Amino acid sequence: MGRAKGRAIRLAWLTLVFSIATFALAPTSQAQQEQTESGRKMLTKVVPAYPALAQRMGIAGTVKIQTLVLPNGTFKSAEVLGGHPALAQAGIDALRKCKWDPAAHETKEIVIFNFHP
Repeated sequence: MGRAKGRAIRLAWLTLVFSIATFALAPTSQAQQEQTESGRKMLTKVVPAYPALAQRMGIAGTVKIQTLVLPNGTFKSAEVLGGHPALAQAGIDALRKCKWDPAAHETKEIVIFNFHP
């Protein structure tokens, strides 16, 4: 009886952890893609080019990038927070061309790109 109960508890924990991970990593909708940490509005959004190699290899998924935006609304730098490396560079290249609302200081913005063939 004790062994079965221990197994049931482990199974319950694994189910809970899997559910939380699935929810946290689930692809976001287009509306959520434009939300940013500071709330700065993206004025010019550039859709990243799907890398040909990634497409041939069947690589798809979501890339999450934190970008530092200058007060004038232009790109300064980026840090990939998640996603396939073959897709991440395309996301960074697109962010270099994006433009945000001006602000009094630099801000960190989170942008999520979905790559699907």
